[in-house]
Amino acid sequence: MKKLAEVLRDWEAVIGLEVHTELTTLETKMFCNCRLSHDDEPNTNVCPVCLGMPGALPVPNEKAIESIVMAGLATNCEIQRHSMFYRKHYFYPDMAKNFQTTQGPVAFCMHGHLDLEVSGAGAKERPDSTVEKNDDGSYVAPIRILRIHMEEDAAKMVHVGGEEGRITAATESLIDYNRCGTPLIELVTEPDLRTPEEARLFMEKLRQTFLTLGISDCSLESGSMRCDGNISLRRRGTTEFGTKTEMKNINSFKSLHDALEYEICRQAEVLEEGGIVYQETRHWEPSRRRTVVMRVKETADDYRLFPDPDLAPFDLTDEFIDRCRTRIPELPDAKRDRYMADFGLKRADAAQLAGDPTVAAFFEEALAAAGAGEKNVKAVETVAKVMVNLVPSYDALTPAQVASLSGLLAEDAITFAQAREVLDAVNGTGEDPAAYVDAHGMRQSTDTDALGAIVDEVLGRCTDQVQQYRDGNKKVLGFLVGQCMKAAKGSGNPKAFNKMLAEKLEG
Repeated sequence: MKKLAEVLRDWEAVIGLEVHTELTTLETKMFCNCRLSHDDEPNTNVCPVCLGMPGALPVPNEKAIESIVMAGLATNCEIQRHSMFYRKHYFYPDMAKNFQTTQGPVAFCMHGHLDLEVSGAGAKERPDSTVEKNDDGSYVAPIRILRIHMEEDAAKMVHVGGEEGRITAATESLIDYNRCGTPLIELVTEPDLRTPEEARLFMEKLRQTFLTLGISDCSLESGSMRCDGNISLRRRGTTEFGTKTEMKNINSFKSLHDALEYEICRQAEVLEEGGIVYQETRHWEPSRRRTVVMRVKETADDYRLFPDPDLAPFDLTDEFIDRCRTRIPELPDAKRDRYMADFGLKRADAAQLAGDPTVAAFFEEALAAAGAGEKNVKAVETVAKVMVNLVPSYDALTPAQVASLSGLLAEDAITFAQAREVLDAVNGTGEDPAAYVDAHGMRQSTDTDALGAIVDEVLGRCTDQVQQYRDGNKKVLGFLVGQCMKAAKGSGNPKAFNKMLAEKLEG
C-alpha cells in the first residue's frame, strides 16, 4: 500500500468520531441504585433494573444529567431544555433486557465545537493547500460537535481463549453485569477531521477537558473512555461523501491514529484498483497492524428506536443549567493562556502543565512552596522546567521536594544531571533535596576566587587546547570545562567554569 502522505495528496480523508465516556466519578448507575465499580467481584453490583427483570422500573440519576450538561457547556454546546430517552433494540448477551436506554434525535447537548491546534510533525499530515498554516507549519482546525447524548453502558464480556480478547477461537464467553447500566455519555463529531493526527488530538483534548471537569477518570486502558472512528475517502476537489467504515472500540491515542492511517491507505488502494468500499464495522489489530471486518454496519432502522414509555421527558430549567455552569472549573486552554500571561511560560510547556488537572495543581503548589511569582521569574521558569523535564519520570514526589530542587537549580548549586540523581534518591521518601545534597557533598561552589584559581591552573597546563580555541575550534571549551570540574573534584559549577574560561580565552 501507499504511504499516508502519498495517499492524502490525491485523496481527502473525511473522519468523524464517536467518543464514549463512562461517568466513573458518580456513585451509582444511570437508572438504578447499584454501586459503580470496576474492581468488585463479577455480578455483585446488580439488581432487577440493570438485569432487565420484568416489571423493574428505571429512575434517572440526576448527578449524571448534571455531568453531561457540564460536558456540553465545556464544549460550547447548546443545552436542550427538552429531550427524552429512547429504547435502542439489539439482541446480544451484554444487555440483558435486549435494548439500550439512550437518547433520540434531540440530546441534552447539541451543536458544539472545539478548536484544535495542530503543530510539529502532526501538522505535516495535512497538505498545505487544504488549510491556512502559520509560518511554523502549525494551524487551527475547528471541529464541530453534532451532539453529546446520555445512555447506559453494556455489560463486560470476557472471551476466554480468544486472540487479543476477541470472540474468534474463544473456548467460552463470560459476562460481568457490574458494568451494565453505568452512566455513559457519547460525543459525536461532525465529519470535520481530515487526518489521523487531528483525530488523535481531538480525543486527547476531550480527555483533558473531561478530566478537568471531574466527571470521569477517562481511563483508556480500563475502557472508561473509548472511541469509534468513522472514515471515508473522496477525491480532492470533490464534495460528495464516500462510503464510510467504522473502527470500533479503540482504546488508545496511538491505536486511533494508526487504525485511521491504515484504513485510509487501505481504502485508497481498493478505490484505485476499481474495487468497492463497503459500509462495515472493522476491528483494529495492533499486533498485526491491520483492520479486519467485524460485521456489516447496521442502519438506524435495525435498532427500532422509540421513546421509552417508562421514562418521562426531561425539561431542564435555567436554574439547573446555571448551577451546572457554576461547577465548571478553569479549563485547560484558559489555564494554559494564564500560565503564559502570568508566568511567561512557553506555549508548549504551559499546555503540558495545564492539560492534566492533577499536574496543574501540583505545579501551582510547587510554585507557592518555592515563593515563585511575577517578581521571581527565574524561580517560575526553573519550577516549570523541572515539572516538564524531570517530574514525569517519578511517581512519588511532593510539591515541596520539587520546590526545593528547583531552588538548588536556580542558584546553580547542582547541575541538571545531578538533579536526576537527587530525585532518584528522594522519590517516595519525603526527604528534602537540599538536605540530601548537603549530606552527600553535592553542592557546587560558585566562589569566583576559588574557581578562578582552578581556571588559571587548567589554562596554564592545557596550552595546546588554548591555542586550538584561539585558532577557531570553540568545541575545545567543553574539554577545558571538564578539566576544571576534575580539578575541583566535582564541586565547581560547570556554568561558572564555562563563563570564566570563555572570558579569559577571549580576553
